Amino acid sequence: MADLFDNPMGLNGFDFVEFASPQPDAVDALFKQLGFAHIANHRSKDVALYRQGDINLILNREPRSPASYFVEEHGAGACSMGFRVKDAKKAYERAIDMGAQPVEVPTGVMELRLPAIKGIGGSLVYLIDRYKDGESIYDVDFEFFADIDRNPVGYGFKVIDHLTHNVYRGRMAYWAKFYERIFNFREIRYFDIKGEYTGLTSKAMTAPDGKIRIPLNEEAKQGGGQIEEYLMHFNGEGIQHIALASDDLFASIDMLKAAGIPLMTAPNAAYYEMLSERLPNHGENVADLQTRGILLDGTTEGGAPRLLLQIFSETILGSPVFFEFIQRKGDYAEGFGEGNFKALFESIERDQVRRGTVGQQETNQSETETP
Repeated sequence: MADLFDNPMGLNGFDFVEFASPQPDAVDALFKQLGFAHIANHRSKDVALYRQGDINLILNREPRSPASYFVEEHGAGACSMGFRVKDAKKAYERAIDMGAQPVEVPTGVMELRLPAIKGIGGSLVYLIDRYKDGESIYDVDFEFFADIDRNPVGYGFKVIDHLTHNVYRGRMAYWAKFYERIFNFREIRYFDIKGEYTGLTSKAMTAPDGKIRIPLNEEAKQGGGQIEEYLMHFNGEGIQHIALASDDLFASIDMLKAAGIPLMTAPNAAYYEMLSERLPNHGENVADLQTRGILLDGTTEGGAPRLLLQIFSETILGSPVFFEFIQRKGDYAEGFGEGNFKALFESIERDQVRRGTVGQQETNQSETETP
């Protein structure tokens, strides 16, 4: 994909997302349930590599490491991510010049020293310039299992499409400027979503390569909603969900369901009845969408439909972290399902009401404040 605008860091997509947990065996089981194969282990550290398509997930169990300290503060979650760049040394030097905080990551003998800067919630952002087959960081630092397929198809998920950051109210501008200043991201969408009890605002940031997308989510003024709940459970700002992209979402979701991955409940029937009005001539099988709970967004104006199909898991990593599963059709690269944001938000809010974290408390507060 051609650069959308100036790309001073030479960005070229996500290379990996690293996870850590106080219960790493549960994360190992989850990754396999999501269709990832455990294909290699680090040569000297307790670190495992899982892969599906061009998606690399890393599980770090190493004691006294940045990942272990992350777990002490946050519990289970994504503790780092890697951005692919043309030249890691030059990108790192530029990041420091632009005000990024350097992070010294200890290495063992004969291991690559991967440059990293401090990111959201104390996580790390690694800059990776070795990602070609046979020359990648994994070929140097990891030992692949014998007779293992190094590029497993899994359930058909091919790339990390985006991942989101949940931030404290008033901090969205800070993190937007961070990505703008260091990596030359640009804001391409802004949302203000209100449910029955709560709300949020979201600023969708995209890198110059068009491959790294990071929406920033902030709680609305009334508080008590899903962003605030995340921040409390996670003990700070961090990565809320990771979106995995497939070329055949129906087949991928069928495999996820067969594997027992819990998915968010579908919107009511009216959502699907109104699809032809909202997206005339979209060309999708509405019954197939509805039976799986898949949401549809995009545009059908000006020619062939440009669509985004999406569905979300329930929180399946620790308390607050979940996955999104998507398919983009017709070169629909810019959208994040904004037409579905309210349906998704209300679905999560219904779950909060069911669990008693919103709803009753707002009612009680309103009754108290009534003169």
